[in-house]
Amino acid sequence: MLLLLGACTDTAPADPAPSETAVAAETEADRVDRGEYLVNVMACNDCHTPLKMTDRGPGPDMDRMLSGHPAGLALPPVNPTDVRGYVLLNMTNTAAIGPWGTSYSANLTPDESGLKHWTLEQFTRALREGKYKGLANSRPLLPPMPWQSYRQMTDEDIAAIYAYLRTVKPISNTVPNAELAMGQ
Repeated sequence: MLLLLGACTDTAPADPAPSETAVAAETEADRVDRGEYLVNVMACNDCHTPLKMTDRGPGPDMDRMLSGHPAGLALPPVNPTDVRGYVLLNMTNTAAIGPWGTSYSANLTPDESGLKHWTLEQFTRALREGKYKGLANSRPLLPPMPWQSYRQMTDEDIAAIYAYLRTVKPISNTVPNAELAMGQ
């Protein structure tokens, strides 16, 4: 009987616990995947990836994915008081003119001209508090950036987006400074 019980007992060695490095790598990969998912469902490419004309109409120029308003693309002069009650978007969908002035979508790539030197704290402050470049004493982010909705994200989701953006192709593109309307 004891021999039978002994034969039925599982004596195979237990699987070793994964190393901390493997768990950290898996966790980081999962975080990046979650960030990519969030960037896609939150439609970040709609404003931060310039549009180009295709045979099916305007579509995102994925060679410039998340690089913001093209540096060399000038807009015609528009007086913000002439567009009261309206918002005008340029053809690349990366610049908006409204009562606040003219705003340009930022370069979200990990290039010097983008988010390369941003900390997670700055990124969080930009999304939670609507602060330009995530700096505590900076001006508010301008429309159409929907930071008021994004402020509801969890710390984990913000960290995931930040992690993903650090993995995209860096694109050198210095976006023009916003042009604030008088009194802004």
